[in-house]
This record gives sequence, C-alpha cells and structure tokens, in this order.
Amino acid sequence: MKFPSMAEAAGRTLGDEEVAAATRVIRSGMLSSVWGTETRALEREVAAMYGVRHAVACGSGTAALHLSVVAAAPDPGDEVITTPITDFGTVAPILAQNAVPVFADVDPSDGNLDPAAVAKLIGPRTRAIMAVHLFGAPARVAELRALADEHGLALIEDCAQAWLTELPGGRLAGTVGDVGTLSLQQWKHITCGDGGLTLTDDDELARRMRLFADKGWDRAAGRSHAGFGLNYRMTELQAAVARAQLAKLPGVVAARRRTAVRLLEALQDLPGVRLPRPEGHAWWLFPIVRPAGDARELAAHLAAAGIPARAGYLEEPLNRAPLWGRPIYGTSRYPLDGYVPNPCPEAERLVAETLLIIDWNENYTTEHADAVAREITRFAKR
Repeated sequence: MKFPSMAEAAGRTLGDEEVAAATRVIRSGMLSSVWGTETRALEREVAAMYGVRHAVACGSGTAALHLSVVAAAPDPGDEVITTPITDFGTVAPILAQNAVPVFADVDPSDGNLDPAAVAKLIGPRTRAIMAVHLFGAPARVAELRALADEHGLALIEDCAQAWLTELPGGRLAGTVGDVGTLSLQQWKHITCGDGGLTLTDDDELARRMRLFADKGWDRAAGRSHAGFGLNYRMTELQAAVARAQLAKLPGVVAARRRTAVRLLEALQDLPGVRLPRPEGHAWWLFPIVRPAGDARELAAHLAAAGIPARAGYLEEPLNRAPLWGRPIYGTSRYPLDGYVPNPCPEAERLVAETLLIIDWNENYTTEHADAVAREITRFAKR
C-alpha cells in the first residue's frame, strides 16, 4: 500500500484553484506584494480566520519567527527560553538578533515545553518565552502565558506545525501569545512552497514586524527608513497560492483528524504505547511514545512494511547540536561566549529512545490508518 507524501501531488491538495490563482497574478503583471493585492488579502483572511487584529505575511516560517523575536525586542545578550525539540528555524532568529537561546525541558508525554522547567530558568536577562506546538499538539500556553505575565516577558507561539490547533476553551493556537507564527512551507498543512505569517492583536508589534520585513521602509514617508530591517516580503505568487490553500485548510485538518482518531481507537488498548491526546490536535505528524525505549526498533519495523515512520524526529535535540561549540558570526562566538546549553533529560531520552513519528496526511484513508495499526500491533505482540 502506498502512503501519499507531501512531496508529491497525491499527498497535497494543490489543484485547479492554485493554478488559476498563479495565472491571475502572472497575467496581472504585478508579482510584488508592495504594489499588489494578493498578499494584503491573504493577511486579512488569515487575521479573520484567527480572530486577531493583524496578520503580517513574509517569505518563510523562519522569517515569521524572526519577526516575532524582533517584536519581543531583546537587547544583545538577552535570553529567550524555548524547546530543544523543534526545527532550527525556531532558534536561528534568536541568534540572528544576538540573543541567547535557553533550552527548557519538555513534557515526556508529548514533547511540548514543560512550564515548570521554564519557570526554573527565568532570570534577569530573560526577555521572552517561545513555545512550539509540536506536531500539531497544543502546548500548555495558558500556563506559559501566566508565567510570562508574572515576569513581564513576551510569549511567542510557533504554530508552524499547528494550523487550526485548538486550545482548551476553544481559542486557536497562536492567539494567546503576544505573537503567533505560521508556516506555508512545502511540508506543512497548507503550502505555497515557502511563506509565513505572524499573528498579533498589538498594533505596535504589528507595525514593528511589518517595518522589519520591508527593510525598515516607512512607505508613507517616501524613501525613508525608520529602522533596521531585512527584505522578508512575500511575493504575490506565494500569496495567491496560499489564499487558494487557505480555503481548503478546514477540510485538510478535519481529514487528518478523522484518520488519526481511527488509529487512536485501534491502539487504545495496546500495552507499551503512549498515545497522543486528541483534544485540539491538528496532526501534522502522528507521534507515539514508547516508554520502554524501543522506538528505533519499531520505526525500522514500520519502515520495512512501507509505512513512513522514523524515530526521534531530530538527530539530537537542539541543546545537543554541534553548533554550540562553533563561531556564530565570523570567528566570534558572541553572544555565546562561555555558553553551555542546559541538559534536558526528558527531551534527550525522547529523541534517543522513546519518540516515534509517523508521517500524516489529509489524503490517508481508513485503510492507511488500519495498516499502521496492524503493523504496530504486530510489533508489540512479537
């Protein structure tokens, strides 16, 4: 049985609507978002979907995270607490602003930040907390919001893997933090190849992020640069395709949830498997925790059966990445002179021994879910 992949048409929802959108932009002759209409329309539509005042579009999910760190405005050497289980795009923007990533340990049940671990690391240089809704599972952002408010910190939500993830109480992930970020990269729920958006209700943070994404250019003042910035502008082609994809997003998430629930039900009585909590989950991937530490053996078994599964998600958690002993800019290690990342034993065990992830897709059928359940059960009963 073939499992559709997000690397091919069979695993994507790209179709005539996206072709028509791209054609519309090309025929207009205007591909730049500075003078076009598609990017501003995408921002309005995403802001309406999430119920926030502002969405700011940019060229990638990493760029969106960079804008979120710009909004938090750390001074050089300030600290941002984040998770060691995430894509490096979460951490690179912290370094790009000459701030210091501080890694807090995670909840071993889902890999999301443990608020108790975060609380222990808050110090005089802490400027922000950056939470990641890993694999589409809701992070404990209500607790993190309370911590941030208590200590006067910014809270950033990385929702690259969490389109329409629902938080307890019904709010969407990305709307509790001062800034939330979304990704439109090839492998996400919806795509325009690359692209990102930030979400905020704060007018000043939106202004700051929009300026930074456009080289600090105050367009209302002629060729005047109000501050430092980069060119993170989204193109009209990206935005037009993203708008067509956005219309399909609720169906994408609903389909992923249907087959994920089927797999959960099939595995609920199987010993030795810690299953994800379905509440609010958007199912970018389907994670399973094997407390016995045999995730790599199970991943090999599933892969041999043609199921797209792998252990650990990362080669090593980011607190153990080799880059921390190397220069950051030129030959300088500033602002990381003397920096040694915190140990994160729960994250390290997840990556090395217990975490298994299965690629998930809106075009999976019940037969796909049943095949996964069958092979996991077969492995468990050896």
